[in-house]
Amino acid sequence: MLKPVFLAVAAATALLAGCGGNSSNHDAPKNVIFFLGDGMGINTLTAARIYKVGEDGDLTIDTLPETAFVKTYSNNAQVTDSAPSMAAYMTGVKMNNEVISMSAETAAFDATGKDYLSGTDSTCPATGNGKAVTTLLELAKSAGWGTGAVTTTRITHATPAVTYSHVCHRDAENTIAAQAVPGGAGYNTALGDGVDVLLGGGRQFFLPTAAGGKRTDGRDLTAEFVTKGYTYVKNKTEFDAAAASSTKKLVGLFTSSHMSYDLDRDPAVEPSLAEMTTKAIDILSKNDKGFFLMVEGGRIDHALHETTAKKALQDTVAFDEAIKTAIAKMKTVDADLKNTLIVVTADHDHTIVLNGYAARTGATTASNPGVLGLLKNFVTGALNLDSSGNPFTIIGFGNGENRPATRTALTDAQVADKSYHQEAAIPMAAGSETHGGTDVFLGAIGRGADKFTGVITNTEVFNLIRQSVGL
Repeated sequence: MLKPVFLAVAAATALLAGCGGNSSNHDAPKNVIFFLGDGMGINTLTAARIYKVGEDGDLTIDTLPETAFVKTYSNNAQVTDSAPSMAAYMTGVKMNNEVISMSAETAAFDATGKDYLSGTDSTCPATGNGKAVTTLLELAKSAGWGTGAVTTTRITHATPAVTYSHVCHRDAENTIAAQAVPGGAGYNTALGDGVDVLLGGGRQFFLPTAAGGKRTDGRDLTAEFVTKGYTYVKNKTEFDAAAASSTKKLVGLFTSSHMSYDLDRDPAVEPSLAEMTTKAIDILSKNDKGFFLMVEGGRIDHALHETTAKKALQDTVAFDEAIKTAIAKMKTVDADLKNTLIVVTADHDHTIVLNGYAARTGATTASNPGVLGLLKNFVTGALNLDSSGNPFTIIGFGNGENRPATRTALTDAQVADKSYHQEAAIPMAAGSETHGGTDVFLGAIGRGADKFTGVITNTEVFNLIRQSVGL
């Protein structure tokens, strides 16, 4: 059984709780919704805005009243992966790349560079290799709040896993899944009676190999959830049938691996991120003490790794729609958001760039490729050409899989297709475009939002959230 320790961060719990927001609303439920756009750097946000509403339009994220920039470096790397960056937000501790909610000294790799998984799933096989550190979700659970995690990736993937599990390597997804199931072997006891809402993909890590899953221990964790009072749903029909008024605990695993890109999603089979967010809020808001909910737009990152810009931008728009939906939903129960803090940010950047000097394109439509198209000169409207006389796209990547030895002519129809891989400066293997190291945007609204300002580190976000709501 895991017994998270608070370390120096949690030693100040009482002090930080005393700094919490609005005493006039002391007895009202306090709510935190933390939105994480995985890989959603500034360039991705800018491109998504132009894609959806044109250069002079606004996404919901653009309208958040309080803003900051966040430094994302990890404990051992200038450019972070999702695990330690999200963990910094959730625990206030800078940790090493690949590590899930463990103390700063925890290593994901041995001295030779071999990862500690060694072909098996385990919590942390290296003796003395770090300690669990408490997450915001665990703090909320200990305060009696409702808790939830919603994602378009596998629910055991790095970002959601950080909220409820502790392991030295993010790829130990069988172990991560077991930590979520109340009372079972390997359960994370800091979760009390369990996370109230878990929605996303990743069914394979909850099912035994005999049932088409990847568990070699023979356990069917979906059945174990049901015995602990959870409603388990596998598709949109079952999801819709799970009435928030009567559902106390909900697990939804809609796909074997990650959920579909929004452009590919069948709405009759997989709920949207906005729909999952709404359902989670409806269930969690029944708790009279409040709730903590993490919502991840996780497939933004995957499309950027592929350098399929259209998929990345559409998933960013779907993420923004979830933010819009959540704000509207919360205002029906907390009109001025006096007791609700909503924070929106990213865990890291990518190498996507917008080339200049393009004429304004307006929003992307069926007849207009917009920002996805070829770059046209802002003075003449003619295609800009490279040194060999060929046109090029507005969007490109610093590295990626499409690095032609010789550039050839391109068309708008070709480059605006959802399957087109934008060209990159440095050649990489398929799907291996890297994260970038630049700061990311943070927006906030509601209780304590004015605390988020300037240039801050991701670990500071943890403390600011705690101060704002008294966790």
